[in-house]
Amino acid sequence: MSDFVERKIIDLNVKIDRTSCIASQNCIKAAPLLFELDDERICKFLDSVEEKDKDKIIEACSVCPVGALHVVGKDGKQIVP
Repeated sequence: MSDFVERKIIDLNVKIDRTSCIASQNCIKAAPLLFELDDERICKFLDSVEEKDKDKIIEACSVCPVGALHVVGKDGKQIVP
C-alpha cells in the first residue's frame, strides 16, 4: 500500500499519511463509518465509506494528534490540518 491514500468523499478530498499514523484511533472514535485500522495498525478508509456528514469527517480528521489526516475542500483550500 502507498504511503499516502486519498479518497474523495462528498465534496472533500481526504488523505491519510500512513507514515505518520500512530494508531491513536481518535479518527475512528469520531467517524467509525469512515476509518478503521489495518493489519499493521495504521488508519485506512473502510472499503465502503458510509459517512456522509461533512462536519463529522472534518472533526475526525482534525482530532489526529500527529496530523496524519488531511482534508481539502472542493475549492482547493486545505481545511485540516
